Amino acid sequence: MSSTFAAGRVRAQTSPIITTTVCFLGIALLLTGLVAHVVTTMTRSANEIDDARAERAARAAIAALATQLDATTKDNAVWDDAYSAIGSPTAADWAYENWGKTSTDYPLYDGAIVIGPDGRAISAYSKGNTFQPLEYFGKAFDRQIKAAASAQSAPLLNFFRTETGIALVATQAIQPFETTGALSMLSVLSFYKELTPTVIDMLSNEHELEGLRLQSTPEPGLLSAPIKDMDGATIAYLVWPSKAPGSAVFRKVSPYVAAAAGILVLFLGGVLLAGASEARRLRRLAEAARFEASHDSLSGLLNRHGLLNKLEQLASLGPAVSLYLIDLDGFKAVNDAWGHAVGDELIHIAAKALKNCHPEILAAARLGGDEFALLQFGSAPDREIEESILRIFVDPFKIGGRTIEVGASIGLAARTGSVTPLELLRRADMALYRAKENGKGQAVAYDPELDLERQRLAELESELRSAIGDGAIEPVFQPLVSASTDIIIGFEALARWKNIAGDISPEVFIPLAEKSGLIDALGVHMLKTSIRHAKNWPQLGLSVNVSPIQLCNPDFAAQVTTVLQEFDFDPSGLTLEITEGVLMSNPDQARRSIDQLRQIGIKFALDDFGCGYASIGALRQFGFDRMKIDRSLIAGLEENANGADVLRATIALAIALEIPVTAEGIETRRQAEILRDSGCDQFQGYLVGKPMSPGEVEDKLRQQATAA
Repeated sequence: MSSTFAAGRVRAQTSPIITTTVCFLGIALLLTGLVAHVVTTMTRSANEIDDARAERAARAAIAALATQLDATTKDNAVWDDAYSAIGSPTAADWAYENWGKTSTDYPLYDGAIVIGPDGRAISAYSKGNTFQPLEYFGKAFDRQIKAAASAQSAPLLNFFRTETGIALVATQAIQPFETTGALSMLSVLSFYKELTPTVIDMLSNEHELEGLRLQSTPEPGLLSAPIKDMDGATIAYLVWPSKAPGSAVFRKVSPYVAAAAGILVLFLGGVLLAGASEARRLRRLAEAARFEASHDSLSGLLNRHGLLNKLEQLASLGPAVSLYLIDLDGFKAVNDAWGHAVGDELIHIAAKALKNCHPEILAAARLGGDEFALLQFGSAPDREIEESILRIFVDPFKIGGRTIEVGASIGLAARTGSVTPLELLRRADMALYRAKENGKGQAVAYDPELDLERQRLAELESELRSAIGDGAIEPVFQPLVSASTDIIIGFEALARWKNIAGDISPEVFIPLAEKSGLIDALGVHMLKTSIRHAKNWPQLGLSVNVSPIQLCNPDFAAQVTTVLQEFDFDPSGLTLEITEGVLMSNPDQARRSIDQLRQIGIKFALDDFGCGYASIGALRQFGFDRMKIDRSLIAGLEENANGADVLRATIALAIALEIPVTAEGIETRRQAEILRDSGCDQFQGYLVGKPMSPGEVEDKLRQQATAA
């Protein structure tokens, strides 16, 4: 009886252990199954992602080849010399010299074909030898020629099955660069590029498609991308093997997965014993994590997440809540001068002061760096809160024996209606941005006009992007005149944008381009367009303005060199004008770009000298080829009693540094006489010539030649 009772007690004590063990075993099996599913899914997903990448890369490879041939065709078909030559009796010889002979070993195309308006071939060369294009490409080639015969159309690109394989053909009507009226029947230029094994290997290397090859049919087990002709029919396939990175990784980690499964089984026993204490520890960690998730570790204030949660909680209090964003003016200088330890101490002091700056401040937050937020609940006027904030920064802070001075900019947004926390934060941020633009120590309240202004800027930026791409921004040219002979010796290219709404000032769209990251594209566009026109005036110099942001771009020198090579423009005829600001903001990169370009003969002029902070040391270090005096010094001749003395001293400085001087903004003969007597050798301004279109430049040069 007693043994039965003892057995019952053992069973009663063992039963929970067995139950727990079975539960944990079931959980372990479930987890193992889930892990296996996850690993399998990850393996398959990694393979699918890489396959999708490879398919995109294949399409990109085809598109890149088409883009390259498109650009080559456009450059050769839209060409005044080509249009004139193809219409002459020597068309065949000219086509051979410029295109046919080049096809022998030219990397951009394998063959060049010129079809006359009557449909007969004027010139047809493949790898330097004559051939019959209709026999080579088939009847579809004749359809492409007819489709591309109209002027001003973009190149027409299609793949063709040829006698030897697959070729990409680009076709465009041969036409002048600019047309003033209707053109007669045009000849058509076609370039083609064979998809040879060499080309396929190049695409394979450039687009990371190992094993890429061209086949007439897809192959089971391989990835493929179709190549279609002008009718949409598939004529070939690019095929390549999948890298299957997921499977490769799985093979490497599978022993570790198996080991982990074994360790998991052993670990389950320990989990049973440590579960209770671990649960308590996790609860404590969870509480700490919740606090850290909503608070800033340095200042102890709410962080961004905590601030948004607080705003959600205050939603029931109505519109009496106002949000103030505060940005410390000069904080970066403190970090740079005294180190981050002093900066952190300053943040701690400022956080404590802001939190207690006014009785109606319900909560304070640090949003990162030196940006804080205060929530006000109450009826105190905005001005009272702003003054209490600014009062904190009136006196310097004392930190470790150092005197630290910082200020504050404030953006305010009051909750109206059902404004969400994120929207309230966005409005305050916009107001803060405007406050910082207005200057240090400013406070700005949100106004809907700020949104309208940002929208206008966004629309203008979009229009600017389109204008650059469409070539709507064009240069005008202001003469540079010799002070001794009054003869034009060069031109400065100035950007002009004629928008639908009217002319937009460069003082508006150039800063916008700099802020929006479009300045490099605008600069290259202006350089290309200016050089294209300036090639018609080979004896005259060309000056082009360069933004400091462009000059500090490590690729700037290469961009300029490429443009010069593209237009075969003499580098010695180009002067790049830069302002003093670049000497202060990033002198090292500016110096590298200047040195690279000066090595090929480009000159550099310091623009707007006299309105900035360039030192004599900087002028000597950069060794400018010319100095352009700012128009404010010229205007000072009329406005200030000592204007002439200041101007003469500035020119004397340039002469002492052996730098020739150009004077901008000359409008009166008295100004010109004073500048000439002071040693200025070059004039620019309305007195000697206003900005002119290229056509007006041609007329002006003819007048000057006639007068001479």
